[in-house]
Amino acid sequence: MSKVVKLQLGEYRPVYFYDLNAVECERGDYVIMEVERGSEFGKVISKNDSLPERSNESIMGKVLRKATEGDLKQIENNRMKAKDTLSTCIRKITDRKLDMQIVKAEYTFDSSKIIFSFTADGRIDFRNLVKDLARVFRVRIELKQIGVRDKAKIVSGFGVCGREFCCASYMNAFHPLSIKMAKEQGLPLNPSRISGSCGRIKCCMAYEFNVYREASKNLPRINEKIDTPEGKGKIIDVNILKRTIYIDVGEGQIIKKVYPQKEGKQKENER
Repeated sequence: MSKVVKLQLGEYRPVYFYDLNAVECERGDYVIMEVERGSEFGKVISKNDSLPERSNESIMGKVLRKATEGDLKQIENNRMKAKDTLSTCIRKITDRKLDMQIVKAEYTFDSSKIIFSFTADGRIDFRNLVKDLARVFRVRIELKQIGVRDKAKIVSGFGVCGREFCCASYMNAFHPLSIKMAKEQGLPLNPSRISGSCGRIKCCMAYEFNVYREASKNLPRINEKIDTPEGKGKIIDVNILKRTIYIDVGEGQIIKKVYPQKEGKQKENER
């Protein structure tokens, strides 16, 4: 079985598996690979001996060579040309009065195509815009609508944790997120607290979700009514990691109750 490598196609495009084709390369190297309609460049994300077991992914092409000094100069030249295309594209969008925002432009390795990534609230009829851009640049034009999470990945930035966005630094693909993840971790359902710069739920909500879900087993929920020696009370707070609940039994009296890790044993502290 041939060895494969995971590559970031171009600058901002998806990550796929490619046939390594006996080419020696390391993580972070740029390589030139063969794709369906010619050659492209990509960045090595990780090396693999074979496709992961039970993987639904397929090999998208093969690596031709490690990028030479000339290849790297061409890649850098394409980056500079891509920056110059943005102002032209924005002007054409304004002329056409299209409700869309261009995020990035990227030339393919052989400069035969420009890929424009944009965001929009709905579907956009950009057929005439493609014709306008093709007349100006004399190459194939691809307009690709992306979501706000994809935009954050491309533009990058720093989160409230002080680190670079997870999506822009090491994540190869987005994982599903839901408000349930915040609920299970006992986090305040305040959009400003649980949302990232993209306006969606923070990707880090998924990191410890399974741990919190397991730790919260057999723990009651906030606002749940519970019987105590002092009478029926309402749970006002739950600390999942410490397995501690706080019960309001009225008249300003709060009871702290600890649930040990082992089932069947409960320890109650009152104050």
